[in-house]
Amino acid sequence: MKTIRRLLFFGFETRLPQRQLVIGYLIHVVVGTVLLCLPCSVQHPASVISHLFTAVSALSTTGLSTLDVSSTYSTFGQCVILVLIQMGGMGYMTLTSFIMLGLTHHLGKNANSIFLSQFALTKQIGIRTMMRNIVLFTLFFEVLGTLLLYLAFSFHGTPHALWSALFHSVSAFCTAGFSIYPDNLTAFRTDWAVNAIINLLSFMGAMGFILLTDLARWLRNRHHRITFTTRVILVITFGLALFTTLHLYLFEPGLQCLPFGERLSGAFFHAVSAMTTSGFNTIDVSHMLPVSLFVLTLTMYIGASPSGTGGGLKSTTLSAIYAYTRCRLGMRTPTTLMGNIIPTFRIENAITTFIFYTFMLLAGVYALVLTEGPDVPFIHILFESASALATTGLSSGVSGNATTIGKCVLIVLMFAGRVGVVTFGTALISHSSHKDSTKHNDLAI
Repeated sequence: MKTIRRLLFFGFETRLPQRQLVIGYLIHVVVGTVLLCLPCSVQHPASVISHLFTAVSALSTTGLSTLDVSSTYSTFGQCVILVLIQMGGMGYMTLTSFIMLGLTHHLGKNANSIFLSQFALTKQIGIRTMMRNIVLFTLFFEVLGTLLLYLAFSFHGTPHALWSALFHSVSAFCTAGFSIYPDNLTAFRTDWAVNAIINLLSFMGAMGFILLTDLARWLRNRHHRITFTTRVILVITFGLALFTTLHLYLFEPGLQCLPFGERLSGAFFHAVSAMTTSGFNTIDVSHMLPVSLFVLTLTMYIGASPSGTGGGLKSTTLSAIYAYTRCRLGMRTPTTLMGNIIPTFRIENAITTFIFYTFMLLAGVYALVLTEGPDVPFIHILFESASALATTGLSSGVSGNATTIGKCVLIVLMFAGRVGVVTFGTALISHSSHKDSTKHNDLAI
């Protein structure tokens, strides 16, 4: 049992689960980078920093890239990227814990703690149930997506249609946004089938395994009551998608020149891409109006839902902060939303996440402004920083032309966005034991 655990955790164990999670992802980044540097992985040479950027982007399911994946990497290199995307989308602890559970029929306390530091759970869903459902839902939707995309790509006569379908299905469900086409999905802008399949996969991955588990229970038993968490996720997800779609449809010149159907489809596709943090695009995002980039930045900032494959601040975090602010302004206690009381510890977690997430975003923007010079528009730097931290992958063009230091800044943002900003901060700051030297005093606010 101990030998298996040490093997699955690469021989590294610590009492702090957040730190072990971060170290685990770092090891995967190193292994992925080394594999991408191998001669059999590349068709054209690239720098080590570019390979590192690609590995972090894939593992964090971001999709930002400093090079053309289709022409730089061989089939083997693309397979490495796909495995990294899958590991990042499912969560590396999900796979290792699932293997451990299958071999030993037991999960240790340490494995439970690490899994809980990566995925948020409700009282109605246990760790084993969530772990099993993550694997089953991932396989189901990725296989379904592969079959549907294979039919769509075969209809267009796309070369290597099966490989393309598999790659884009995994990339979409894991909300990675990586494509093996140089222009992403712009060639399929008018194909409603490809757009719909990608949107469906992105939605399913981003809305989270809590929601999928809840809906599966409701389908099996219509008397099952949809949980409060699921209702909050659905309201915010569709509300945010509707707002962003309407803005792009009404005010974005890059879409106004298109026929009605293509215009509406394009607006909805990019709204979903930003909100689910999948990062696919069918038009050049860098040419959008500054106000459209700002709206997409806000959409990416809020992002997807908890215990899913997407990034961002998360819909439930936003709802908790909204409820707390409304109740405080109304001088009411306790904090309630939709007739439900939100526990104090959930409010504290939401506020901590909001503060540290915003701090990291602003710090990233500040660093990129310094490294990329005055010629890059500020809205492009803000957009790129938000895309990296939210693990979205939509690009305003900054990543491809970034300096070495700028790439390192984006790497840190992508990595922190994948492991979770609170987990990242805890791993850096927290100590397993320390003497309490605090003093009780007053602070006027």
